[in-house]
Amino acid sequence: MIARAGLPHDYPFRLVDTVSQEAGPDFADGRVRVRICANAWGARGEAWRSPLLLAEAVAQSALLLEGGDAESASSGFLAGLEGFAFTRSPRAGETLEIRVRLAARFGAVARFDGEVRSLDEADEVAIATGAVLVRKGGAPTAPAERGEATE
Repeated sequence: MIARAGLPHDYPFRLVDTVSQEAGPDFADGRVRVRICANAWGARGEAWRSPLLLAEAVAQSALLLEGGDAESASSGFLAGLEGFAFTRSPRAGETLEIRVRLAARFGAVARFDGEVRSLDEADEVAIATGAVLVRKGGAPTAPAERGEATE
């Protein structure tokens, strides 16, 4: 397993940090592991406050696997979700494996398909699946901010 720096988030906002399988040159199947801690920033007692944090964990996993550094990553953002579904929130003490693959690129936007599984459950049932859309580069600016007419 490979622990890496390179995400724009630091504790307590970083959800992922350990690569368990590199994505490879075609970004077909990268994997990241997450250990869930009780009463951490995202937790409410013994579970994450919202299972929607799983979507952020998938986006952070994609960035980590892509080899982004903190400077370039901080100019990007999670732009959307597509078909994202979950069965429950992660529980304290649980180890999750997030599987990510690059599905498509459209200019500055990339679509990553993700699946989150609990390694602590015997059948490793997916607790979340879906796609995240990540936009690299700064947020779009308004025409007036670019010096363009707004008529």
